[in-house]
Amino acid sequence: MKASAFVYPWDVNGDPEAPDRIAGLGVAQVTLAAAYHSTRALTPRHPAHRVVTAEYAAVLYPPGDRWAGRGLRPYPAGRWAPGNACGRAAEALAGAGLEVHTWVVLAHNSRMGAEHPDTSVVNAYGDRYPWAPCIAQPGTRAYLVDLAAEAAVRPGARGTELESCGWYGLQHLHAHDKTGGVRLGDAGQYLMSLCFCPSCRTGYGEHGLGADALAAAVRTALEPLWRGTAADEGPPTVGKLLGEDTAAAVLAWRERAARTLQEDAVAAVRAAAPAGFQVLLHADPASHHCGANVGVDPAHILSVADGVVVPCTGGTAPLAPFAAQGTDRTVLAANLTVVAGLGGAPGTLAADAARARSEGANELRLYHAGLASDADLAAVREALSSPARHR
Repeated sequence: MKASAFVYPWDVNGDPEAPDRIAGLGVAQVTLAAAYHSTRALTPRHPAHRVVTAEYAAVLYPPGDRWAGRGLRPYPAGRWAPGNACGRAAEALAGAGLEVHTWVVLAHNSRMGAEHPDTSVVNAYGDRYPWAPCIAQPGTRAYLVDLAAEAAVRPGARGTELESCGWYGLQHLHAHDKTGGVRLGDAGQYLMSLCFCPSCRTGYGEHGLGADALAAAVRTALEPLWRGTAADEGPPTVGKLLGEDTAAAVLAWRERAARTLQEDAVAAVRAAAPAGFQVLLHADPASHHCGANVGVDPAHILSVADGVVVPCTGGTAPLAPFAAQGTDRTVLAANLTVVAGLGGAPGTLAADAARARSEGANELRLYHAGLASDADLAAVREALSSPARHR
């Protein structure tokens, strides 16, 4: 299976050994960040630094003229990725024989939420999530679509992977996060991620729901979870908590907003890209899920994009729903964490890849070449050179 390693520009720029080191892992491709959220990252081998702090969500290249005069526009990166950091890294990686695809994070931007709070998701209690732009708002959607096109189609790139191209919600891993004190479960996370901004309130109305009544119902449904008194009848479902008809109407609105954003974003990328440019989405087959791997309907998303990147670390491999809808040209990439310190298992990469292949994967994504220790990278090299991988 073709393998690609995730990389940040700051892993490469200033380290002349990085491109050959990454190519030496046995990967054919890199997925290089072009637009990325705030983060603090280790750089275990870089000759000039060991920690990089990306202070806010930014594009890692100079933003273009399309943003002139617009209220919502991408922020250029600061000292962690100055100038055309993405372009310099892409050129160096291509020089080592690696195919470069861009990595574009869309609906995850805390600085935008802080400076433009009306763009954020608002939960049923009135709390704003500044890290989560509401994808139903026309202005936010226009920004995300244009960002997708610009950040994806960088010079020399052969394709892109769009992350967070859909709903974001409560689950965020925010700095010094303290939201794990109550076990909300899948249904509780979803209810806490429902948005009640003006655009979403209108959308609920178009599906026969009163927004005030729905917000009250969400708060009522969540109350037993806050108190720790939910009935012990197995994991609660959204249908049980809200009522099946209400839950279906809410999901219909959210699916419509996500689907149309994804259609528009992919279309914009294709319009800006050369022929043969590959467009993938980081995705989850449960359409109500939020986050980096957005919930999608497999049949729909594979009619829009060239394929998906699916999280498969830790024994999970939700690839079968996508495999059932794909063709022989569909990319089904299994995303495997190979950084032991982040919960990955580089020592079992060969077995994990084989398991993913049995579920329908035809490519691998390895997270993350820049964050991994030397021992992690050695395990990756061994796994990718194993004859078992090629069977």
